Amino acid sequence: MDFQVRQLGLAEIPSPLGLSTALGDGIADYTPADAGVTVTLPAGAGEARFELAGPRERLYFDGPRVSAGIVTCGGLCPGMNDVIRGVVRSLWRMYGVRRVVGFRFGYAGMVPDTLHPPIFLDPDRVDAIHHRGGSVLGSSRGAQDARQMMDLLERMDLDIVFAVGGDGTMRGAHLLAEEAARRGRRLSVIGLPKTIDNDLPYVERSFGFQTAVGVATQALRAAHVEAEGAYRGVGIVKLMGRHAGFVAATAALASGEVDLVLVPERSFGVRRVAQVLGEILDRRGHALVVVAEGAGQDLVHAAGKDASGNARLADIGIFLRDTLHERLPGASIKYIDPSYMIRAAPADSADAVYCGQLAEHAVHAAMSGRTDMVVGLSGGRFTHVPLQALTATTKQLDLDGDLWRSVVDLTRQPYVLDDPT
Repeated sequence: MDFQVRQLGLAEIPSPLGLSTALGDGIADYTPADAGVTVTLPAGAGEARFELAGPRERLYFDGPRVSAGIVTCGGLCPGMNDVIRGVVRSLWRMYGVRRVVGFRFGYAGMVPDTLHPPIFLDPDRVDAIHHRGGSVLGSSRGAQDARQMMDLLERMDLDIVFAVGGDGTMRGAHLLAEEAARRGRRLSVIGLPKTIDNDLPYVERSFGFQTAVGVATQALRAAHVEAEGAYRGVGIVKLMGRHAGFVAATAALASGEVDLVLVPERSFGVRRVAQVLGEILDRRGHALVVVAEGAGQDLVHAAGKDASGNARLADIGIFLRDTLHERLPGASIKYIDPSYMIRAAPADSADAVYCGQLAEHAVHAAMSGRTDMVVGLSGGRFTHVPLQALTATTKQLDLDGDLWRSVVDLTRQPYVLDDPT
């Protein structure tokens, strides 16, 4: 895996930031690769290291001459407006960029025949958007032809594109950067990691995750009250997590009231789950279950793909509710799916700070001429991660790691939940 970040050319313009500019491009400006994914290199290749993020002493772009664009893609997520606001304010106030546009409704707004023309963005227009959930630019799923997107960017004479999204968005950003390189176009493409699931490799925490856990915890507490107030009550809460159970596991720990956590990384059988819940009901009189949306998909049947090319998930929460009604006679089962409430929430204070930092580092990277990369976080330090590396693998719960062990200790659930053969 090549962790070298591509640069458009030699950075020769002195930065206007003065004493706040701390980084050059020397060997000391790197940190060992980490963030939850093991990096395997060929023998003799040395240590894998990521370039540290931050302002550089010299820039590739001259701010007053720069034109930049921002696009938000995929599902809604807390903090999207904070990132938009942070990018616009950093471009204007740090580097004197005066032409910033926002593309409407994801990559669908970046093609020549779009029905949603870009809008002009300045600090006044984005001043209060961080108080709102969602994205003021709108969002959408689905890929667009990189050649057509590049046609529009050339027509608009843009120098920088900031792409806010998850793995599908980053794959599209990588294709756009490659198309720009094929055309000899000096375009900086910078990604900002947005996925509630927190499943992007080399990124310790994607923005919106912490807010999602906070709102999810409120749903868990409500479900616990419902379960506790009914005879042999069972509360089932489905949370986000297509391939990874980070939200489910972390929210369960935050609530401290969960009896069973089901995640995509660990298979389970319905007979065993019903048996475990029956024992909990006999002991406590009520039970609380958290299930990630991607868990147990081998037990249900879904067909087709969504606009992003992902396999459609069947509703594991409804399946569990209906199955447990049959297997736990006399139980009162309540099912809650708070997904849209979570996605639409504004960022909490910690995520708001994090979004602002990500935006600043993305702007610093773009102005220094870096491209085809995303701003990551490794060992508590902001880094530059090549998009090709980010999209080559995934991040999941380590079932032997501290987070999952804490979940098992809290819930006292069996480590293995497969049905007996």
